[in-house]
Amino acid sequence: MAVAALAALLPFTACSTHTPATSDQPSTGAQAQPPVEAPTAELRPFYAQRPAWRDCGDGFQCAKIQVPLDYEKPTGERIDLGVIRLPATGKRAGSLLINPGGPGGSGISYARAARSVVSDRVRAQYDVVGFDPRGVGESTPVTCMTASQLDAYIGMDSSPDTPAEVTALDKASKEFADSCGAKAARLLPHVGTADAARDMDVLRGVLGDPGLTYLGKSYGTFLGAMYADLFPKRVRALVLDGAVDPAVPSLKSNEVQAKGFEVALRAFVEDCLLSRSCPFKSRTVDGALQEISDLLVKADRQPLKNVLGDGRKVNEAWTVIGIATPLYERAAWPRLREALGKAINEGDGTDLLQMADLLVDRQPNGSYSNQTEANMAVNCVDHPYPKALDAYRRAAGEAAKAAPHFGPFVMWGSLPCAYWPAKSVGADKPLKAEGAPPILVVGTLRDPATPYEWAQGLAKELTSGVLLGYDGDGHTAYRSGSACVDSAVDDYLLALRSPKNGTVCPKTG
Repeated sequence: MAVAALAALLPFTACSTHTPATSDQPSTGAQAQPPVEAPTAELRPFYAQRPAWRDCGDGFQCAKIQVPLDYEKPTGERIDLGVIRLPATGKRAGSLLINPGGPGGSGISYARAARSVVSDRVRAQYDVVGFDPRGVGESTPVTCMTASQLDAYIGMDSSPDTPAEVTALDKASKEFADSCGAKAARLLPHVGTADAARDMDVLRGVLGDPGLTYLGKSYGTFLGAMYADLFPKRVRALVLDGAVDPAVPSLKSNEVQAKGFEVALRAFVEDCLLSRSCPFKSRTVDGALQEISDLLVKADRQPLKNVLGDGRKVNEAWTVIGIATPLYERAAWPRLREALGKAINEGDGTDLLQMADLLVDRQPNGSYSNQTEANMAVNCVDHPYPKALDAYRRAAGEAAKAAPHFGPFVMWGSLPCAYWPAKSVGADKPLKAEGAPPILVVGTLRDPATPYEWAQGLAKELTSGVLLGYDGDGHTAYRSGSACVDSAVDDYLLALRSPKNGTVCPKTG
């Protein structure tokens, strides 16, 4: 889901007419594997690695593998990737590689939650394997700024109302890019999604799997689709949940995502008004949304109270991020009701600030993971962005009309890419993965971060895409409370049985 601002802190033309496999077609069987091309002689040593797995607690095993920094020069510099696995509980059929999204999200941290991320049925047959993509976490991370610098950058006014505010944001964006160039110059050209997908194929070979079995969420769907496009005959089963449409141009993608957050915010407000604990004075949806707008204006003029004692001002930027965070998961909506109540009625933004910290991966001690830096690094290399400041100004104005609460924040957040020290090597284009077996694309109808239209687009663009929808709220669908989705995904992963293309699972059940 590779977009920017609050999205950069998150998590992004011809369509195929191929009809994918459906559930009434015969299964190829859980053990069926595609033919696999052998790696080149220069890459063969990487595929032949035998990791030194060590116990790393709670039943997990950890290791490091090496991959080329530059796949064009495979005999040159190497970098380390951190890997973790939870062995299968029953008769092992292979490995399930998982990715939580971002870009910048830690696959190692995500795999630590494997017992809830993946069903018991799947874990019985598959080792659950997570890895930090190159540039992230334990895999030769991109680091650019100190914690205090990140506090200041994330708190920048990303909805500038005056020329002076635009100038300040432009300066901060350039400083961000320059800082990354100064501290991570050798890595930046090589942290894109195509390189990460090549790393996944090395990992597949190292794990001994003839074909890749994969569960990717959010940006992880782009990573999975890229893998399938590069290595279609090495695909066994890919689940792409909370899909990103790689064919959508970068700034348009920002606008679409901002509109997705608006849809989610309206759904939250509609639900809130049914509760006695709803903090809005207005009893209409539009009235309540206006109260949220008024809160943002207030925070822009005079920051809300922060009782954490860390010196941060809960300004408009932190408030927007704090509101966006619980929209990812419907179960967090009660906490958002409470936080908005304190902010609107008491001027206290502490709860919103703490929720914002979850999204930007800021720890209680003030430290950060490198999620924000890695996210920007991957996005700026993956996608072509404009260089002119006026392009962002115009795009932010249009986004504000379409998504008044989130549009400018998402759009202006891509501005560091205008100054990025590494050249963009990606292109916004369809990924077809011609020759791959059925690939399951999952989308939630009111997903705030990866709108359903992206799932529809990706499923059409993939030559063998199969679309599964979920009439629900929140970000991603598998293991989020829908027995219908869970059953369909498990059947696909275990027995390669795809649901009927276009199936939409109901809100309950």
